[in-house]
Order: sequence, then C-alpha cells, then structure tokens
Amino acid sequence: MVKKQLAVIVFALLAITSFAQVKISGIVYDEYLEPFYSAKITQGRNYAISNTNGEFTLKIEGKLPQTISVSAFGYKTEEVIVTSQDQEINVILKENILLDQVVISASRVPERIIESPVTVERFGLTDIRRNSSNSFYDGLTNLKGINSREGSYGFKSINTRGFSDFSNVRFVQLVDGMDTAAPALNFSAGNLSGVSELDIQSVEILPGASSALYGANAYNGIMLLNTKSPFDFTGISVLFKSGYMHQNAAGNNPFYDATVRMAYRFSDAFAAKVNFSYFKAEEWHATDYRNKEVDSAKLIDGSVNSTINYDGVNTYGDELFSDLALFTGDVNDIGKLIRRTGYKESDLIKDYSSKNLKFSGSLHFRPFNDESLEIQLATRLAMGNNLFQGTSRFAQRDYYIGQSKLEVKGTNFYIRGYYTRNDAGKSYDLTRTGIFMNEASTPFDTWLGDFVTQWYVNNQSIEAARKYADRNRLVPGTNAFNTEFNRITTTLLTEGGSAIYDKSSYAHADANYNFRSLLNDWADVQIGGSYRQYNPDSKGTIFNDANLPISVEEYGVYTQIQKKLMNERLKLTGSIRYDKSQNFNGNYSPRLAVNYALGESKTHILRASYQTGFRNPTIQEQYLFLNTAVKTNVGSTADNLSRIEFENRHFFPGYGTIVTTTTGDDIINNALLTRSVYDANFTGESLIKSDYKEIQPEVVRTYEAGYRGIIKLNNNNNLDLDINGFYSQHDDFVFFQDVVVPDYGTVIATGQLDADANFALNNGHVREFYLVTNSKSKVKSYGFGLGLHTKFLKNFDFGFNYNFIDYTFKDLDYGLFEPNFNTPKHTVKAQVSNDKLFDNFGFSVNARWQDKYRWVSPFVKGDVDARTVIDAQLNYRIPSWKSKFKIGGTNLFGKEYYVAPGSGQIGQLYYVSWIIND
Repeated sequence: MVKKQLAVIVFALLAITSFAQVKISGIVYDEYLEPFYSAKITQGRNYAISNTNGEFTLKIEGKLPQTISVSAFGYKTEEVIVTSQDQEINVILKENILLDQVVISASRVPERIIESPVTVERFGLTDIRRNSSNSFYDGLTNLKGINSREGSYGFKSINTRGFSDFSNVRFVQLVDGMDTAAPALNFSAGNLSGVSELDIQSVEILPGASSALYGANAYNGIMLLNTKSPFDFTGISVLFKSGYMHQNAAGNNPFYDATVRMAYRFSDAFAAKVNFSYFKAEEWHATDYRNKEVDSAKLIDGSVNSTINYDGVNTYGDELFSDLALFTGDVNDIGKLIRRTGYKESDLIKDYSSKNLKFSGSLHFRPFNDESLEIQLATRLAMGNNLFQGTSRFAQRDYYIGQSKLEVKGTNFYIRGYYTRNDAGKSYDLTRTGIFMNEASTPFDTWLGDFVTQWYVNNQSIEAARKYADRNRLVPGTNAFNTEFNRITTTLLTEGGSAIYDKSSYAHADANYNFRSLLNDWADVQIGGSYRQYNPDSKGTIFNDANLPISVEEYGVYTQIQKKLMNERLKLTGSIRYDKSQNFNGNYSPRLAVNYALGESKTHILRASYQTGFRNPTIQEQYLFLNTAVKTNVGSTADNLSRIEFENRHFFPGYGTIVTTTTGDDIINNALLTRSVYDANFTGESLIKSDYKEIQPEVVRTYEAGYRGIIKLNNNNNLDLDINGFYSQHDDFVFFQDVVVPDYGTVIATGQLDADANFALNNGHVREFYLVTNSKSKVKSYGFGLGLHTKFLKNFDFGFNYNFIDYTFKDLDYGLFEPNFNTPKHTVKAQVSNDKLFDNFGFSVNARWQDKYRWVSPFVKGDVDARTVIDAQLNYRIPSWKSKFKIGGTNLFGKEYYVAPGSGQIGQLYYVSWIIND
C-alpha cells in the first residue's frame, strides 16, 4: 500500500514538473520571410533570443496553454498562444509604422513616439540598415530639423534649431546615459568617442529646450544614443569598409574602416560585450584663401600680394597687424591695417590623415535573471588624430578620451556614476604656429619697418615690398623650417610655442526614480538629480590654471508628473528642475505639455508645450586666459578675474619708470569698446565705456505646438504625418567683446576720461582684451517642420520632410554682436528605399537641399552657398554566408561644398562594405 502511494506521489510530481516547465522551439521571420536575428521571445520571466537562422528555444513555466510574445526594436510585437509542446511555431514580425515606435527621451519613460509631449526624431535599426551615408552618425542629418556640422572627416556633430558652430556647446549627447562632452571643451566631439556602427541600437533626438529633465546645456536639444544589450544581441559581428575620397585639393585618397562586436550571454544572469573600431582617412583639405578682413560681412577673394591687409581664412601668421596711421601720422589712415605674410594650412600640417581607434566594453549582471534589476560596469575610450575648428584651427594629434561607468537600474529607477578624462596629446594651434614661425625668421617690428620703408617711403609696389620684407622667411619643406616647426609645435603656449596641454576630467553622478508602481499606476511621478565636478588641467595653455588649480561643482534636482485622463485621450505633463553651479546663481527650468488624442483609434495627436532651457558657460568661457600675441582672451567669472594681474612699465622723462597694474576688475569696470577707440567708421559714440559684466548662463523659453497622426490611405498603406512649430525667446547669449583698458587713469563714463587715461590712450599705453561676456541684444527664433512617411508599390519606402527656421534680434550691443545662428532657413530632404527590390537585393537614395546661410564664429564669418547632396547605396544579402554587401557613395554628382568658411571642402566619397552577422 505504501509503495503504491509513493508511486502515485512520484507520478504526480513528475506530471507537475512536466506541466511546470515545457520546452518549445520555433522560427522567427521578417516580412520577406527571411530569418530574423535577435528577436526576443518572452513568457513571464523567461526569454530567448532568435539566432542567425531565426531559430529559438524557450522554457515555458506553468500549464499549457500559455502566451508568448515575440518582439524586436522597430517591429510590431506578435503574440502566439502555445497549446502543445510539439506545436509548430512560425512568427512573422512586421515593421512598425514610424509613429508607433517607442521612445524614452521625451519623458524619461517608455512611450509611443506618437504620444510624446514634444517633438522627437528617431533613428532605429531599420533606418540604420537602409542608411546610404558613410556611417549611421552621418545618416542622422537626413532627419527632420537635424543639422550636421562636418568640421572634418572625423569630427562631426549634430545640432538642432540653430545657434552653434563647431563648438556645439548648446546641445547634449548621451551614450547609454553618459554625457560624451570632452572635459575641456564642454561639448561632444561627435562620434569620435561614441558608438561603433555595429553596436548602435537606436538614436533619439529632442530638438529644442530640454533642461527641465536633462539640466544644464540641453539648450538646443539632446540626443540619446542607445547601444545593444548583450542579453538581446549576441554573437560576433564584423564590418569591413573601404573606398576612396575625391577632392580637388587633395585628389583621390583611400580610406579604411573596420569594426568588430563580440557579445555573449553566459546565462540569464550574466552577459558581456566588447567593441573595437578603427578608421583611417585623408582629411578634407582646407584651402579657403579668401580675405576675411577686407569685408567682414562677406568673404571676398583676395591676394596676399595685392593688399597690405590680407588675412586669409586658411593662412596663419597674418593675424599680427599694425595701424598704418602710426607711420604716416595721417588720421585718414586710422584703421588701415598692415599684416605680414602668413603660411598656408598645408605648410603647417605635415600629415592630413585622420585616425580614430575606439574601444568599448561592458559587463552586465542580472541578480534575478530578468530586467527587474541590472548592474552594468562599462568603459569606452578613443584615440587618434583629427582637425578641429574653434577660435582657431587645431591639429589634434594623439588625443585620448576615456569614460568609465557603474550603473544600477531596475524597472522604476536607475543610479549611475561615471568618470570622463581626456588628454590633448601632441595637439597644437595653427594660428600660433604661423605667428611664431614668422617671428623665428624676422621679428614683426623689423618686418614691418622693412615693408613700410619699401612700400610707403621708397614707393615700391606691395608685391615688391612683401618680397623684400620676407627675404629671410623660413621656406616650407627646408630643414630650417622643419626644425623650427618641430620646436614650436612641441613647446607649450605658455612657453612661447603652440602646443596645447590638456589632461582635464570630470566626475558625474545621477539618479532617477519613478513612483508609478507604488501609486497603483495612477500616474508617472518621477524625481531625480545629478551632480558633476569639473577638474580642468591645462597648465595655463587653455585655462587660467598656471598658478592656481580650478575645480567647479554643479548639481541639479527635478521632478515630473505625467497623467492620462478622459479615457486616456488627454495626457498632461509637468516638470520642473533646479540647477546650481558654484559660479552662478541657481536656475529653475519648468516644462508644461498637453496631448490630446482624436479619432476612434486615437491615432491623431495634438500637442502643445512650454519648455525652458539654459546653458552654463563652458569652463573655457569661465576661465579662459590666453594671450594670442594680438590681445588676451579672458573668461569673465569673478574667480577668473580675481586671478588676473598685469604689470605695466612706462618711462616718462623727468619721472623715470612708472609701474602700474591692470587687474581683472579693470577689464570689467575701467575699459572702452575697442572699435570706439580705433575704428574711425564706427557708428557709435566716440570712446564708449564698456558696461559688460561678469558672464552669466544663457536662457531660452520655447512655445511649441504640433500634430502627429496616422492617416489610412488604403487597406495596405498608411501615411505617417508629423507637423510642428515653435517660437523661442533667448536671453544673455554669450559672445566675445573687444575692450581696451588704459594702463593708468580712469574711464569715467562714455566720452569721459580723466587726464591720465586720455594720455595713456593717446600714447598707446593700453592693453587689449577679448572678453567673454553676455550680449544685451534680444534674440528670438521661430520655425516649423513637416515630415511624412509611407510605403508604395508594396515594398518601396518613401520619406519626405521640410524645415523652416529663422531668427530676429534687437541690437543693443552697438552693432558688435551677431548671433551664431549658422543654419539655413529652408531645408528639404527626401528618401526612397526598397529592402527587397529583388531576392536579397535592396537600395536606398537620400537627397538633401538647403539654401544659402551665414556662418558666424570667433574664427571667421562668411556666407555658405546653397547645396544639393545625394547619397545612394545598393546592397545584397547572402544568407548562407550570414553576410550583407553594400556599395554606395555620398555627395554623388554634386560639387564640393563646405559647412563653414575655413573648413575643408567636402567632395565625393565612394565605399564598399561587408557586414557579417549583422
């Protein structure tokens, strides 16, 4: 009897076990019935990932029948009811319509892009596969309202809604939550230290003010780059790419690009991944020799031999000048400048190649074998050579950027901390290099005397006078030139050379918690905060830290509530954030947004929002202190000004040598606007006292409205439509103001100097400064965008967008301020693609047109011509090889163009790529 009972118990337990855990298998396909790699199949806490053949095996807990979900980013989730262990399971995933895709950037919680309270642009895995540009990062410029700043082959950055140059300080870029801004620059170096082509999962871009959730510097917008999880995307993937670049100045040059991604899920609790990528290419050569000094409003062609005042955009060393009136004594000659001969950029860059090596790795631990809690330890680094255009042109050599992160995240929270450091390596400033190469052969005063004697006194031609004054000039390519060049570019700026020292860093921590589950899903209520400490270290070559170290702390806290009402048709969002930097007063950033869904299926969404943003001045703008041999560039925080003290020595007959000092306080309270002193054509009052104060954060307030909808065209096709418009008010734009400080005496008020200051001014006993401060002018910007997407003829994908943006401003700076809008008013973009034109064969074409616009930066101002750019690619898949081949080109059939005066003109690029296991 007992044996029978034991047998019944064992049989029952076995039966329960068989019901409790069942193994099923199946295959996932895409719409073209091709095996779908990396689809996620879930049931409860269990999940599996489809392999390269689309196959999966999953353990199911509980009694059958059970429902499993099959999902992938950019595709609709499919549910399958499993009734038998032997059931044949074949799942076809269909691509999501664009507005049905999920984003997290707008509200810090997952939501369909159609329900976002503000404008969002998304670039997902499907877009990446169809991309016709050279990289996914280049392809972002095809999105609505997105502009790419292509400073060089390697250095590119993304911006929205204007007001940026290559120093893209008003836009924030995050990779898996980490700010990629370089510590010294305070802005992201594009994708130089970002994400590899094989590891990117999606990109989300929020155009416009985003400080309410993301804090300081999310002024123009924010971009989130999300990488692939090693739990979901496993295996080894390889990308080989090569081709050549064509430019009139550089000819035809090959480029090489290789990327490897390795990811492995050891168990449901532990996974890891590593990425390696490397490229080498010839930089776009910069050969803009127009004279930027003859007409600052519009660059014009000029010749170094035809004018005494030639300062070529891409020539260096001709920045030093002297006023002709000092030699002629004629007041009509005031403002007519004599400049010495500079060196072309090609003379000062021995190697135009761009190189970039990136590595990233991460360990992922899930204690409960699911996504409810995950611990990540990640690191990424980048190094190489590059060109960068800021206040000058810089040759970045052997630079290094590294980041390390520890993050703990769960369903409702995350806590992360990361550390970022950089090393400028052997980088140097081309302007300073040109100036000191000239000085090494002939001091400027000697050169000037020779030139004036030949031209003005002896009545020689300008060409003959320059030739005589340049008779001792170091000739590029000679041993003497190379020796002096090597000495100057390896000597620090503070020691009479052009080398930059930068080993700056910052530490950052932030956290967020969503109380939704504790509130029984009543609403999304979030709180969060962040802390950052900057530790710049430049040995005085960039910052005023030669004698006293700099450390800057800032923190912020925020909260947001998001609630749906009226049968989930109405969604209300309210956010507010408080930020404080040790050098500035605290700043509040509120945001209010409302969405309303129309239609029976709620697929027509109206939205309106009020958003705010602010930008703390960069560490450079706060602590800049650089003598350019013409004038001294100075950041205007109180701490930096307190560090400044110049000693002035002047000999007066009968009195001897008198010693005075010029302090940071004098720069603020005892200065004149430079143009009112030296420019006879200046339209303002004579001798205007500067009333510009210590620098403060920039602020923007934006009103936005929009519509997103899905319009049914027929039984098979829909039209995704997105329309948005905005209006923004800007205050306290940061800009550079030229001021003159007399070595002694007092500037009483506009037009009023005491006798000592007047004497100092008349005798040239002054110091000139390039002061970083805030504009008084009132700036407003506005614009609207239209985007649509649909399919036709079954497999053809079509997208189109148009964007308009412009600005106005009321001048309150004597005509000395011009916003660096740097954005075309009109932009049109279109895309056509077909992933399966024939078996395994696809193509895509992207076309972009933008009108003429004006570029404004500390380096140069000038107009940029309208341009049309066409990129295209053909691709062919070989499933048995697990490979995809692509051949394509960028700027096909188009003429060369530059993004800004002084940057290299961009020609054509042709490539062939081979991706294995993508």
